[in-house]
Amino acid sequence: MIDHFGFRVRDLARARVFYDAVLQPLGLQAADNSKESFVIGRSAAEPLPFIWVGITQPTFWTSAHETSRSPIHLAFKATSRDAVDAFHRAALAAGGTDNGTPGPRGPAEMKYYAAFVLDPDGNNVEAGVRE
Repeated sequence: MIDHFGFRVRDLARARVFYDAVLQPLGLQAADNSKESFVIGRSAAEPLPFIWVGITQPTFWTSAHETSRSPIHLAFKATSRDAVDAFHRAALAAGGTDNGTPGPRGPAEMKYYAAFVLDPDGNNVEAGVRE
């Protein structure tokens, strides 16, 4: 459904350390895109969809687009509860802040297990699995 998505961060190196840590348990990876950005995806062989993360303002954004002015919510699909748990541990070890320990979410019939963390810029990052 989505081809790509992008958001800005204040400190690219710090963001890269955080996302490298949390992506690994989810089977995703970050790759350099330029000196000012990186992209998140499945692999070089499967580059779409991707998430662009950078410190520069793309030319098509206006001056109203400010880094973390309105924190985003980004949810990654996990393959198992173990992957959600590993995501949460990796996020905390990489400087993230707990925003919801791993556990069942929503009505029981959703059968959804997820964890929430805040990245270094205060964005809410989630990993969840529908069982």
